[in-house]
Amino acid sequence: MSSPLDQIATLVLPQESGDQLAAGASALGLRDSRILSPGRAIEGLTTAHDSADARAVLQAAKVRGDVCVQPDGNRRRSVLVCDMDSTLIGQECIDELAAFAGVKDRVSEITERAMRGEIGFESALDERVSLLKGVPTNVLQTCYDERIHLNDGARTLARTMRAQGAKTLIVSGGFTFFTSRVAEACGFDGHRANVLIEQDGVLAGEVEHPILGREAKREALMEICDGDPSRALAIGDGANDLAMIKAAGLGLAYRAKPAVAAAAHSAIALTSLHSALYFQGYSDEEFCD
Repeated sequence: MSSPLDQIATLVLPQESGDQLAAGASALGLRDSRILSPGRAIEGLTTAHDSADARAVLQAAKVRGDVCVQPDGNRRRSVLVCDMDSTLIGQECIDELAAFAGVKDRVSEITERAMRGEIGFESALDERVSLLKGVPTNVLQTCYDERIHLNDGARTLARTMRAQGAKTLIVSGGFTFFTSRVAEACGFDGHRANVLIEQDGVLAGEVEHPILGREAKREALMEICDGDPSRALAIGDGANDLAMIKAAGLGLAYRAKPAVAAAAHSAIALTSLHSALYFQGYSDEEFCD
């Protein structure tokens, strides 16, 4: 039986290890535990205060894994809202486009500062897009085909939640050319992003305004949740994802900047996007690929 102080802790390991999983479960004091993936993921009742508390316990026990602590109860979310760049995919599309213009280093440096929250996202995007002026538009498809790759678990996450009736949406500060293709590849219901302006077969070096940034991401979350963000799982990696991550019923930082990881409900730092399903109580048998 659970007590008023009990919460559910879910532990996911980066590599299969029955011994490490048992050690982690013991360190967290899990009770009424359930294996979600043999040797890989387990959940159970814990008295850990929150995910940060649980991470400290695991670190002391020398167990490497991602952990999420939540109130006991129904954890399955009916809405999934995801960032794209460096979350669903392993790249920043604008950085990869910049390689075709010979300015990748300049653009990547601005991207990194914006994702850390050191400079405003909107002004940073305008500056980076201006450096793409004159790039032929057919390079966009080449960039997608040759440089953009889904992160492990992205497709399974979207398809599994959709199969359970969840609404799924990509909300990106990137570009619709890429979100449309990633949404189709993963199986998301829809996507929102910024629009690159084209002129006579080349990029004009401009993006349509208003720019979809931090607050627009939060607004998209509220809209798809019909005003009830407790229904949502939100995942992102950068500073412009913070508003939607903090608003969601479960906000996860994926391979994120330190400030984002610290502010999120929990973080996926060592494992894949499959962990977002384990954290909701899904087991391997329920995954849809």
